[in-house]
Amino acid sequence: MTTSPDRRRAGSDPGRSTRTPGPGRPARRDRHGRGLRGRLVPATVPLARTKAEIFDDLVLDTVESLERRYAKELAGVEFAVEDVPPDLNVYDSDVLEDGEVPLARLLPGRPGRQELPPRIVLYRRPLEFRAMDREDLADLVHDVIIEQVANLLGVDPDELS
Repeated sequence: MTTSPDRRRAGSDPGRSTRTPGPGRPARRDRHGRGLRGRLVPATVPLARTKAEIFDDLVLDTVESLERRYAKELAGVEFAVEDVPPDLNVYDSDVLEDGEVPLARLLPGRPGRQELPPRIVLYRRPLEFRAMDREDLADLVHDVIIEQVANLLGVDPDELS
């Protein structure tokens, strides 16, 4: 059997299909067997946000509402988010724990030559594991931040809520 030159020019190869995907037919995969690469939704769509970005937004919402009411008291306070707490055998009293798992930490700061501002650090993964859904996570983040700010200011958490 001979192949005509027209078939060779058209890219016809006995082991390769040149059909385009149609209805009910999956899109062609790359040579490594992987599917599509790249974004499936635009960056402006909520589906494009990562869990960490969503968590950061929850923290910012609570911090901004507190700063509107207590701007002077919270002027130098830094808020940070870390994925997991550091691996320590014993935690100080500045750590808010659930059982033995730290949820947040208050670093009161150091006045003096190397002045460090007070800092509240929230641990994202332990908080996410305790929440049932996004609303529950928002409430939990709010409560933890209120607790830590109350400890920093030396007031009852109910006064800040």
